[in-house]
Amino acid sequence: MIDFYTWTTPNGRKISVMLEECGLEYTTHAVNLQNEEQFKPEFLAIAPNNKIPAIVDHDVPGGPVSVFESGAILVHLAEKSGKFLPSDGADRAKTLEWLFWQMGGIGPIMGQAGHFTTQAPEQVPYAIDRFISESARLIKVLDTQLGKTEFMAGDYSIADMATYPWVILGFELIKSAKPDVIGEGANVARWIKTIGERPAVIKGMAVPEVAS
Repeated sequence: MIDFYTWTTPNGRKISVMLEECGLEYTTHAVNLQNEEQFKPEFLAIAPNNKIPAIVDHDVPGGPVSVFESGAILVHLAEKSGKFLPSDGADRAKTLEWLFWQMGGIGPIMGQAGHFTTQAPEQVPYAIDRFISESARLIKVLDTQLGKTEFMAGDYSIADMATYPWVILGFELIKSAKPDVIGEGANVARWIKTIGERPAVIKGMAVPEVAS
């Protein structure tokens, strides 16, 4: 059994999608970020960076283990299940390469683009253009890669699960803002459609259930 601590963010939904894809048994614990529940001592004991997602895996040798950071959780679940991450060789390296590209690039940059566009107390044109432009560049990198392979690292993998929840949030907005950079983005659009039709993705993207 896995205890899964999450909220309605792209980083949280990476993990719920992976849990559904792997068919692993889990219990969801919603951590309401608006109510600052991520700062509660019991959550900080699991996730010392006070960020979701986090898990506690009770079915490991030596007793329960807690894991925070979405990339680390994806690798843990992939190795636990034997799915969506090759065990060795070039395919494993390529999958981890694109996973870390998401973790260090498109996630943080698109997060900042969203913040300065919709949440900042004042509009800062330089910051908005800086992060929208870099988001567009990264989406173009993704589009180019997806022109070579069906999924980011060849086969469907944790790299795709990590990237999809971020890209669907901002693809159309960023494409319209920077058409000279992205163009039609046809490969990304095809990839979004393919992944979005997977039953486990549909279920995972609805976690956690939060009353409106």
